[in-house]
Amino acid sequence: MNGNARRAVEPIPRLQEVAENVFAYVQPDGGWCLNNAGVIVADGQCALVDTAATETRALALKEAVARIAPGPPRLVVNTHSHGDHTFGNHLFADDAVIVAHERARTEMDAVGLHLTGLWPDVHWGDLKVELPALTFRDRLTLRIGGVRADLIHLGPAHTTGDTVVWLPEQRVLFTGDLVMSGATPFCLMGSVSGSLEAVRRLRELGPRTVVAGHGPVGGPELLDVTEGYLRRVQELAARGIAAGLTPLETARGADLGAYAGLLDAERLVPNLHRAYAEAAGAPPGQPLDVGRLFSEMVEYHGGLPVCRA
Repeated sequence: MNGNARRAVEPIPRLQEVAENVFAYVQPDGGWCLNNAGVIVADGQCALVDTAATETRALALKEAVARIAPGPPRLVVNTHSHGDHTFGNHLFADDAVIVAHERARTEMDAVGLHLTGLWPDVHWGDLKVELPALTFRDRLTLRIGGVRADLIHLGPAHTTGDTVVWLPEQRVLFTGDLVMSGATPFCLMGSVSGSLEAVRRLRELGPRTVVAGHGPVGGPELLDVTEGYLRRVQELAARGIAAGLTPLETARGADLGAYAGLLDAERLVPNLHRAYAEAAGAPPGQPLDVGRLFSEMVEYHGGLPVCRA
């Protein structure tokens, strides 16, 4: 089944138990704004990892959590600032403390609801930005009943304020968008080299189960795919620079090999821009012109990428 055929099927979110007391909330097919969340339920307590992009999807997540938890989440962790992972915060904020890296909070405050303007045809619903009330800098350990959850800041990688949630006893890793499953990595607001360093550090944790920010639950092989794709981007950038090509020109002539079938392949364009900038000496996470790069991505794709949020 090709990508267009897959996307013709209405995605149905599902709860998947990945360890005792630990669940992944998976929104197929993991394309633009169809993110995953996580639920930890133990000893009468509940915590949530990320929310969802639209009011309807966040309400569906809330209903799913209510089916397995004795009460509403008391903690919501945002893995990063992007709206598909945070726009539902306000539906949980009456009961939960929202936690994120300090840079993620700053980015959320600065960007607001900008994502909704990129896909105006999506029914976003009645949204408002609910900023994290608790932030951290490097690491923070939470206890959800008897479950230990380590929040670890990595990056710049996908953004400058990424958090992974590591459950050492269950060996379950919630990566946010540092890792994608079946979808193309995305470094527009972060770093290609920083993402590779983040993957190296994630390997050191020794995860058995990896819940990526988008796509099916997997294992350590998801780290392999992420690393392989990003190294391919660096190789393409080096060749493009040597040939005097722009990132868009390089993308148009690129052979992604084993990674050509990943969803949202158009992300190659901003990823190449990031790799070009880093090859020229730009530090990881240095701001790029997001609007211009998004427009180039649309040009490469031949139209606005599909977002079925």
